[in-house]
Amino acid sequence: MSLLLNKNFWNDKYVASETGWDVGKLTTPLKEYFDQLNNKKVKILIPGCGNAYEAEYLFKNKFSSTFILDYSEQALTNFINRVPNFSKKQLLNDNFFDTQGEYDIIIEQTFFCAIDRNRRRDYFVKMHDLLKPNGKLVGLLFDDSLNKNHPPFGGSKREYKELFDPYFNIKVFETAYNSINSRNGRELFMILVKK
Repeated sequence: MSLLLNKNFWNDKYVASETGWDVGKLTTPLKEYFDQLNNKKVKILIPGCGNAYEAEYLFKNKFSSTFILDYSEQALTNFINRVPNFSKKQLLNDNFFDTQGEYDIIIEQTFFCAIDRNRRRDYFVKMHDLLKPNGKLVGLLFDDSLNKNHPPFGGSKREYKELFDPYFNIKVFETAYNSINSRNGRELFMILVKK
């Protein structure tokens, strides 16, 4: 790949507001998933969180153990400017592949499509490592070819399944019925359970 998808690359995107993937709000599939969670102490990680509308919603709904991770310091600054009472200890400015910890749930929202295509299997290995026994990887993947030479990178249901099958059991993996209009028919909603 000719692009170096490093900390500077992603920080520059947020500084320049070149964030076309950012819809400016929490999307419906994740909101509806969050609304059915009863345990407010569940430990959640949102990697590649960007402006982290998911974390803002969780925080406002009293989920106290939500951690957000992004390579971009500017993305985390944008979030903390909107949600100043969020614990600074739960802001992780790091490379996802270097992150440590154990979580009950990890949320996927336009992160997978941003990583180097050569690291896709590594993504599922790392997700598996970060989850507690019976932990869940929950969120959305693009079911669309998108771009080959720069993010967002697309993919297909078959491709994704081959990558995660050694590490996760499927609870739900289907076309999202409640996507936002611009992504209608182009997203797969998943609830994958750690093997």
